[in-house]
Amino acid sequence: MNKVILIGNLTKDPELRTTSSGTSVCSFSIAVNRRFQNQSGERVTDYFNIVAWRQLGELCSKYLAKGRKVCVVGELQNRSYDAKDGSKRYITEIIADDIEFLTPRDQDGSRNNYEERSNSSAPSFSLSDEGFAEVDDDDLPF
Repeated sequence: MNKVILIGNLTKDPELRTTSSGTSVCSFSIAVNRRFQNQSGERVTDYFNIVAWRQLGELCSKYLAKGRKVCVVGELQNRSYDAKDGSKRYITEIIADDIEFLTPRDQDGSRNNYEERSNSSAPSFSLSDEGFAEVDDDDLPF
C-alpha cells in the first residue's frame, strides 16, 4: 500500500501547466513541521513537492496561494531523468488524490492572497443543491 497524508503550508504559489495532450497539471510544495524537536530544541521542517492532475490541479491553481494550509492525501512517487549535463536526477513527489483547503478565506493575510488568485468567489454549495429543502426552525418539534 502506498498512501501519504500531509498537512502543511504552501511555500509558494502553485504553478499550473498543460501537457501536450491538453491535461492540466499543477505543482506546488508544502512545508510540514515534524512532531518533535531535534536535540537543539528546534522543530525541523520537511518540504514536499505535490503534483495535482486535471480538475484537482485547476482548483489548486485557482484557490491556493503561498502560506495557505492544506491537507494532501496521495501516493509517494519516485522518478528519474537525465539532466542536460548527463547526470541522472531523482525526484520524489506526492501525487495528490485529494486536497483539503484548510485556511479560511477570511483569516488574516490569506484573504488578500485568495482574492489575488481568483476574481470569482469560492465554489459554494447549499443544502438545497443536494436535494434537501429549507425548513423553518419554528416547525421543528425540539
